[in-house]
Amino acid sequence: MTDSSKKTYKMALGGILGALAVISLFLATVLPTSRLSFYALSSFFISIVVIETGIRTGWLFYIATSLLAVILVPSKLEIIPYVIFFGIYGIIKYHIEKINKLIIEYILKFTYFNLCMAAAILFISEVFAESIRIQLPWWLIIAAFEVVFIVYDLVYTMFIVYYKDKLRKKLHL
Repeated sequence: MTDSSKKTYKMALGGILGALAVISLFLATVLPTSRLSFYALSSFFISIVVIETGIRTGWLFYIATSLLAVILVPSKLEIIPYVIFFGIYGIIKYHIEKINKLIIEYILKFTYFNLCMAAAILFISEVFAESIRIQLPWWLIIAAFEVVFIVYDLVYTMFIVYYKDKLRKKLHL
C-alpha cells in the first residue's frame, strides 16, 4: 500500500466508524430504552481505529466524534457521558493495558472510572439538585456502577478479541 492509499484508507475507515459512533450516540439520546447499551456501542468503534491505524488516529477520532456529536445530536447534555467516559475509554484502556500487570491495570481503570463517577455526581448534584431525589445511599449506587463497569470492561475486551480474531479477517483488514 502506498502512503497516499494508507492515508485514504485511514480517512475512510475513520469516517465510516465515526458515522457509526455518532449514530449510536444519537440513538442513545432519542430511544426511550437501551441508552447505556448504545453509549457502550459507540465506544467500541475507537478500538477498531486504534487497532487499524494507531493511537494518534484514535485521539483524532475521539476529538472528531465528540465534536460531531455536539453538533449533530439534539440533546447536548446527553453527549457528556461520551465525551467524559465512553468516547475516550478505548484510548485509556489501550494505554493502561500496555502496562501488562493485571492488578495495576484494574487499579488504574477503577481510578479513572471513579474519577468520572465523581465528576458525574458533582455535576448532577449541582445542576439537578432540586429535581432529583435518590432514595439509595451513594455508596450503594457507586458499588452498583462499579459492577456494571467490570462487566463493560470485560465485554469491551471480548469485543477487541473477537474483532482481532474473527471480524478483522472477514473484513479483510
